[in-house]
Parts: sequence; structure tokens; C-alpha cells
Amino acid sequence: MHRGPFKPLQMLIRIVLGCMTLLYPLAVYFGLQAFDARSLVILLVALAGIRLLTLDRSPLNHWLWLPAIALLGLWSWATNSAVGLKFYPVMINASLLLLFLWSLKFPPSMIERFARISDPQLSDQGIRYTRRVTQVWCVFFLLNGLCALLTTLFGSTEVWALYNGLIAYIAMGALFAGEWLVRQSILKSPQGEARHE
Repeated sequence: MHRGPFKPLQMLIRIVLGCMTLLYPLAVYFGLQAFDARSLVILLVALAGIRLLTLDRSPLNHWLWLPAIALLGLWSWATNSAVGLKFYPVMINASLLLLFLWSLKFPPSMIERFARISDPQLSDQGIRYTRRVTQVWCVFFLLNGLCALLTTLFGSTEVWALYNGLIAYIAMGALFAGEWLVRQSILKSPQGEARHE
């Protein structure tokens, strides 16, 4: 009852967090053109603050984000190196990989949790399918994280921003779209409809 008035604020905070995460590589890239790395630690502080406000309101916003972001911020501040700032996408992929793997070991799987929001009575076939999708996302986070790490350690700032600010999101969108098409095909099949009932 008392949470109703806060829902618009919670939604706004999530939108701001999503936009900051999406735009982070571009913010770092353009920020480094005018400021040193130490000055841009404020970006990590802002991300940590917003994640703290939304802690426990999403299965993807886990407490382990906070010490990881703190370490990156301290690293960048102490060394005045952009490497600490560039490690943020690596940290995101590593954290998501750990969360998704953890959900596979201790069900329900992460994708099943999301699926049950719209379909609390998920069928056995749906549970198996969401588990497979969770495994696919684990592979994606592993490969994407490795690419993010390579661009951080060996790529120029331009290459890092291009991959982490564009290519990675295109790949993620393609996986989302592909999974949606497969899911629709399974749900519309006679076997899928029968088992869902």
C-alpha cells in the first residue's frame, strides 16, 4: 500500500541507471578528451550511488556491484589511469556471469525468475527452456567480457568505446531478438501449447 507513490521514482531511477550504463563508454571517451582519468571517477561514484538506491529491487542489481565499483574508482583515483574506468564493462559482464551461473546452481535460473513475472505458473517445458536460455546468456557474458577485457588492455580508447558503446549492444540486441523468435516458435508449436496448458 505504501509503495505506490514511490513507483514512479523507482522507475525514473532505473531509467537513469540504464541510460548511464548505456552511455558510460561514450562519457568516458569524450571525458578523457578534456579531463584526466582521476576527474572522471565521479562517473563511477554516480553509478554506485544509483545502484545503491535500487539495491534488492532487481535480481540483476546485486550488492556485489558496490565493492567492485569502489575498487575501480580507487584504482583510477590512485593511478590516474583510464584503465580503471575502462574496466567497468568488464566488471558488468563478470558480475552478470557470476549471477547467472549462481542461479543455475541454485534454481530458479535467472531467466526463469524474469519469466515468472508474467507467467507465475511456468510449465516444466518453460523451466527447462529458461534454464537453457540462462546458459546461453552465460556464454554471451563470458565472450563479451573477454572482448571488453581485450579492448581495455590492448585497444585504443576509440576501439574500446566503439566495442563497449556500440558493438556489444548490437550483439546483445541480436541475442534478445533471436531468443524472442525462438521462444515464440516454441510457444506456438502444438507440443509447446499442450505442455503449457
